[in-house]
Amino acid sequence: MEDFERTRISDYFAQTITGTASESKPGSVAITHLLPERPIFLEALARITELRAVLPKPKSIDISARDEVSERWHCDRLDRMAFVSPDKALAYLESRAPGEQLVLLDVGGYFAPALPQLCDRFSGRILGVVEDTENGHRRYLEHDKPPCPIYSVARSPLKTPEDFLVGQSVVFSTEALIRSRGDILYGRGATVIGFGKLGSSVAHMLHARNVRVTVYDSDPIKLTHALSQGFHTAPTLHEALRGAGIVIGATGNLALRRSDFERIPNGAYIASVTSSDDEMELAAIQAAYTREETGPSVVRYSRTGHYFYVLNDGNAVNFLHGASVGTFIFLVQAEILAAVALLAEHEHEAGHHELPSNLRESIAADWLAHFTGAL
Repeated sequence: MEDFERTRISDYFAQTITGTASESKPGSVAITHLLPERPIFLEALARITELRAVLPKPKSIDISARDEVSERWHCDRLDRMAFVSPDKALAYLESRAPGEQLVLLDVGGYFAPALPQLCDRFSGRILGVVEDTENGHRRYLEHDKPPCPIYSVARSPLKTPEDFLVGQSVVFSTEALIRSRGDILYGRGATVIGFGKLGSSVAHMLHARNVRVTVYDSDPIKLTHALSQGFHTAPTLHEALRGAGIVIGATGNLALRRSDFERIPNGAYIASVTSSDDEMELAAIQAAYTREETGPSVVRYSRTGHYFYVLNDGNAVNFLHGASVGTFIFLVQAEILAAVALLAEHEHEAGHHELPSNLRESIAADWLAHFTGAL
């Protein structure tokens, strides 16, 4: 990244957090995709908190970004199972920020299972959590009465541009991997499982590539949306998979279970918009299928009379090509920083919170001024 680009991004974040720095900053622990631009976001976070540790998502680590971050902060290994255990999660926080007021930044609901125990037993105080993703948002919603304040940007209007562009990048990467085998999209029907913001973007991009798309969603309301936008829909996943040459999971909440793989047509390619842990039960079929790498990030699963291809081990396929959404990512990061600042500066009741609409509008206006010159 060019120096002038880093300066422009830093200036934008500085505009977002102006007036929020204080002498008694809370601590923070940040789970994050460690992509090339992420050190700049972490620098801004470190201006309003004492950044005690960075936990990179293991499938989205840029080596140079990790090296840069490791020089300044603790950069620790992220293990979802460790955070499922309240004792292990608590021991980790005590090792990094004992006795502190602490804000937790999450991407995927890692802190959700142990959050009640963390809030009850941590030697300091959990000021709150800021969650980035839809699947993480759902995990926090499982707490009927959250033990602390929780901000989620997953359904924010400022995230809509990112979601749309992520869908585009998923189709780009899916096509790139299919072409790496000398194959093409065309002539294959595609099934998109899930018609939320990401799934609808994937479906529209495939349609723009002249691919016939069938949509399945467990929510009948979303199926009406898909129908109104010209897509074929199926009432069951079984029917949606019939004849599919490409299957893309976009639910963030287990699109393909063990029994569903038996219905995948021969030769189909399977891709995901998020991690394999969230989107498909791949581990459950390992004993029944032979696994063979047929190219970079393409694995063939086969047994007598049946075979299919899984792209990027079932993880978010777009991370293979940088997962870039351009400067639109900074809209979301600015909202995250604003939420951290609110938690640091003001008492909040335990529960689910959103940024006020006027603050979101200000973030968008500043983004337009910094990155487009439109305002």
